[in-house]
Amino acid sequence: MNFKLIFFILLSGHISSFGQLVVTEKTWIEDLNLQGGLPEKLLSTRTAVFDDYTLTQKELLEIQSYFQRIGIDAIIHFELDILFASKDVTKAVSDYLVKREITNLIFIEKDEQAYRISITTFSGKENVVEPKQAAWSTSNRLLTEALKTLYTTAANQQKKQNLLINDLPETDAKIDPIVGKRNEFYATDLKVDPLAVPKTGDETIDKELEEIFQNNYPLKFKMTEPGVTEKELRRQGQLYVMGFIYTRGAVAKELLGYDMTKTESALLSVTYPDNQQQLKNIPSNTPVFKFYFKHIDSGNIFLGTKWDADVTWQQALLNYIRGMKAELRLN
Repeated sequence: MNFKLIFFILLSGHISSFGQLVVTEKTWIEDLNLQGGLPEKLLSTRTAVFDDYTLTQKELLEIQSYFQRIGIDAIIHFELDILFASKDVTKAVSDYLVKREITNLIFIEKDEQAYRISITTFSGKENVVEPKQAAWSTSNRLLTEALKTLYTTAANQQKKQNLLINDLPETDAKIDPIVGKRNEFYATDLKVDPLAVPKTGDETIDKELEEIFQNNYPLKFKMTEPGVTEKELRRQGQLYVMGFIYTRGAVAKELLGYDMTKTESALLSVTYPDNQQQLKNIPSNTPVFKFYFKHIDSGNIFLGTKWDADVTWQQALLNYIRGMKAELRLN
């Protein structure tokens, strides 16, 4: 099978703030120990489900119907790629799972060859799951057959104790990664305060990242070591940190609080390929990078005055920096 879902967990167990760009990225399934059995309390505690966004409504209804028969109390469904959109988003999802008293996690992947169902426990931490933690998994080219395997396995191992289970999949949970205020402008304080730019741990990427800042960012910045928490950055005297989100364009805009009342097949983005502002149409389901700067103490984020996401991290970062220079009239 050729599942392409990226699980951005480093071997240390921490989600890197720039981990999506690391050359040694691994599929998340490789970080789980698939030799494990089903979670011990799968049929007596609450579960959150993360579904491939390409699953149809008919497939979601079939999945929820099987969960009901099995005794899996799937109280909420998310689109799977939301979980790994960014460090801030993953933390927001984790906080939501804690609040809803979730014990188990189900990941449902789909590609052109098969469906895969993987089940494990929620770590209760910001990383959602630990590397190498035990998980149960099955795959089949037919969704129904994969669900039947789950049904048989669960029935043979556990007694059904969850009785009141939703008929329909709940999919309307609001995940807000923005702790402070959301600002559609640039942080003028950066004219005085230096910006922390987290390294990825990959020398080639870090070199390119630093060169982009050296050649384009006219204000003070400091390259910081990979994996350093924002709390530690603040102890080091940093007030602002670079952040970003990487997921489908429509999902990125919604997570960052943009108006998504209109359904659009393509999103208009402002880009600066040669220091000249241009408009670019990007299909709404294309994964894009969107950068922002965050004030560490308040959690306030500064998105800039225009939607400037792009398909490569280099261009998306240049879009943000060049837009900032133009808006604040910086040389």
